[in-house]
Amino acid sequence: MAKLSDRVDRLESLLGQFIVNTDVALRRLETSLEVFKDEMKVFKEEMIAFRNEVNEDRKRINKMWGELANKMGTLVEDIVAPNITGIAKRYFGVEELDYFAVRVRKRNVKDRSKIREFDVIAVWDDKVIINETKSIPRIEYINEFIEVLKEIGDYFPEYKDKEIIPIFSSLYLSDEIVKYLTKRKIYAMATKDDTMDLLNFEKIKR
Repeated sequence: MAKLSDRVDRLESLLGQFIVNTDVALRRLETSLEVFKDEMKVFKEEMIAFRNEVNEDRKRINKMWGELANKMGTLVEDIVAPNITGIAKRYFGVEELDYFAVRVRKRNVKDRSKIREFDVIAVWDDKVIINETKSIPRIEYINEFIEVLKEIGDYFPEYKDKEIIPIFSSLYLSDEIVKYLTKRKIYAMATKDDTMDLLNFEKIKR
């Protein structure tokens, strides 16, 4: 009986130690979970802050690109505009300029809900140059210009008896763009030998 009693006592002791150790382990686990929970909360907050920061950076970058694109657009317009009168005199034989303006905003007289900005309008006694300038020329921009040219009389009815000379300009125009413009009887103006020049005058005048 003594041996049995000793064994029971030993088992009770081991069980007690097991319970104590298990309790300690559970408490440590609970503490670790609380720490982990706090760390995850901090991590989540940091990720949210990081995401917000990235979004703000993206907005700033998009704004900068937009401002740069606008600046580039006006820069090319400022380069093109001063060349218009010289080009007109050289190729179209005009002399006394009646009117010259850049970035002209004009309302359509037939549909007053439509307002259009023209990059350059140059007017002589019997001719009017309508210039469209793009820093990055694309076919779609030319098509838009073509549609606007169809309505020139609705924007400038005072020029109905004058010859309209359409010019599409950029610092560089690819052969594809020039061919597309030529086919549609629109003059292509770009840099040539360090100056602005018409690239398809002879082909259109044939």
